[in-house]
Amino acid sequence: MKTLLTAFLLIFSLAFTASAQEHDHDHGTEQHDGHNHSDHDGHDHGEHAHDEAHKSGAAHDHEHHDEVNACGIVTHHAEFDPGALAFHHISDQNVYNIGPLQLPLPCILYSKESGVDFFSSGKFHADYHGTGTFANNKYVLFEGMVRRIQGDFPSGLVEIGHGSLGAVEEAIYKEEDGKKVESGKKDVIYLCHNGKKYACDNKSTLDGGLFGGGLTSFTDFSITKNVVSMIIVLLLMSWLFLKVAKRYTERQGLAPTGVQGLIEPVFLFIQDEVAKPFLGAKWEKFLPLLMAIFFFILGLNLWGQVPFLGGSNVTGSLSVTLVLAVIAFLVTNLNGNKHYWEHIFWMPGVPAWVKTILTPVEILGVFIKPLTLMLRLFANITAGHMVVVIFVSLIFVFSKNGMNGLAGYLTAPASGLLTIFMLAIELLVAFIQAFVFTILTASYIGAATEEHHHAEEHH
Repeated sequence: MKTLLTAFLLIFSLAFTASAQEHDHDHGTEQHDGHNHSDHDGHDHGEHAHDEAHKSGAAHDHEHHDEVNACGIVTHHAEFDPGALAFHHISDQNVYNIGPLQLPLPCILYSKESGVDFFSSGKFHADYHGTGTFANNKYVLFEGMVRRIQGDFPSGLVEIGHGSLGAVEEAIYKEEDGKKVESGKKDVIYLCHNGKKYACDNKSTLDGGLFGGGLTSFTDFSITKNVVSMIIVLLLMSWLFLKVAKRYTERQGLAPTGVQGLIEPVFLFIQDEVAKPFLGAKWEKFLPLLMAIFFFILGLNLWGQVPFLGGSNVTGSLSVTLVLAVIAFLVTNLNGNKHYWEHIFWMPGVPAWVKTILTPVEILGVFIKPLTLMLRLFANITAGHMVVVIFVSLIFVFSKNGMNGLAGYLTAPASGLLTIFMLAIELLVAFIQAFVFTILTASYIGAATEEHHHAEEHH
């Protein structure tokens, strides 16, 4: 049990480190089903088409009016967008949500200009959309994620008010034959303060621009929503394993009961159906790693299913699944024997001309295996979270964001049943994906450590 806990802590610490560098999905175009008019600081009513009926006290119809600030930036769209809401739900944020509450988290930010800044995200005074109404040391919070203000914006704590931050879709250009050619589009966050527009940087990411990220003016090492979820799962799992270990000590030779009876069948299943068949005589050496991977993924998957407690999408984060895949890759190849490497680079008994085709394929396979591990877990968990949010969003789509109450009430039962069905599927997927990742890792390690049978080859 001590070895299992050690392996579990190692995986957690590596995933914790990678989460600080997670790719930042930019969802500036998120649509919301309501907005707060209690604070009109910085809100320019001149941009709205107020007619005479409104001036005389008649009800104002917001259905066809976007909110636009003094700099002409749309800060709230009238049309509801379920896709943007789903992306916002799965993103890693600098606040932790418990129901409608936005709990602040520690921000650890670094830039060449100001060095390390350490403060609570509560300094941003976020509204219920997760967008801050204050800037601190040139940092702002937009939809739960920290951005850094470019230009000559003042340092310190500065009130920016509601409706100051918004996203603008801008084209991305690349050079082709000496000409600028549009290669895509991205959302750029802008701050409007005292009538002046300031662009805001996203945090640096190590994707080399592959997913729209790259190095920017600052790096975010904060304890984010995903990191908090990992800490919670780590504590719960540690408590669970220690309790089971204590039960085994106190009840030697007796039938398992309680939590012990819950964990033992799962433990024995991974041991007897995964470790022993795939690893043979060496199963005990790698069993703690396999158990740590299985329970780490399972715990995070199940925690993400708990409603109103963050809705975290940890195993749907590429940074976390990348760490797990790298661990599997290193353990497999560092333990690979002569027979394993011989069949990758030499392949005895195969004609030389065939080796020129198979050897590159085998080398690619060494790297493709962990890549598929990473992407499979990421895609399945992310897709499930998004589908659940979109099913709930059907109520707002058919009710036209609350404008047609009858349609919303009629849609709610079907939407609720679809959501419950999807949550049941997600519960099943939580176990399946943990098992699939574990059994594939075991199969890769088993293939790398399998002993060469000389007698069979001679025959």
